[in-house]
Amino acid sequence: MEGNMDIRVRGLVKEYKRGAGKALDGIDLDVHPGEFLGLLGPNGAGKTSLISIITGVRKADAGTVHVQGFDVAEEPDQVHASIGLVPQNIALYEMLTARENLAFFGKLHGLKASEITDRGEQLLEGVGLNERANELVGTWSGGMQRRLNLVTALLHEPAILFLDEPTVGIDVQSRTAIWTLLESINQSGITIVYTSHHLEEAERLCSRVVIVDHGKVIGEVEDPGAKGGADRLEAYFLGLTGKEFRDR
Repeated sequence: MEGNMDIRVRGLVKEYKRGAGKALDGIDLDVHPGEFLGLLGPNGAGKTSLISIITGVRKADAGTVHVQGFDVAEEPDQVHASIGLVPQNIALYEMLTARENLAFFGKLHGLKASEITDRGEQLLEGVGLNERANELVGTWSGGMQRRLNLVTALLHEPAILFLDEPTVGIDVQSRTAIWTLLESINQSGITIVYTSHHLEEAERLCSRVVIVDHGKVIGEVEDPGAKGGADRLEAYFLGLTGKEFRDR
């Protein structure tokens, strides 16, 4: 791929139904191998639409997306094999145990039982769930479920991990466990693309932040974790997106 990019997005457009405007309006985006990229923006900015199209969950109305050189529209199987996705809504089977969930998702990725067990136990240990892994997931807290959701996305050792608001609605302990795991896997070479409303998370985790609003890329910040990065990021974000409420 030109420029050795893990992800290359050009001219991406997604229109709302019934002519209600555009969720994405000609977005261009490059993501480098090993990068921890944060996508920030107000409610309705287009972050989730962008992630869903890059990962092949939804189709674009115009534009192209390449993931590790594969065209998402033309080569979806190759793309899916190289990515992991943690969606905004928890995607687990509540009537199965944690280990049964891992066995199910591992088989979907073509993993052998031994691979699922070895990799699964390592990941469960990393997020503090191994001692509870024979319990039904439906009995767990939201934080525990979000940690397991992350484990299922990492089971097949993807080259790129996508996370859409992975820490929404969870306690500090679960959030910290997720942060620690994400930092570790990024340091191992996995590219991460991450959406959030939380500027302090982006300041801690991301090597670069891209700001999206009204379906467009409107700015970016390199090294938001540098000295004074949190204040700089907040000021820049509000300067671009305004201070009007977006949650109504």
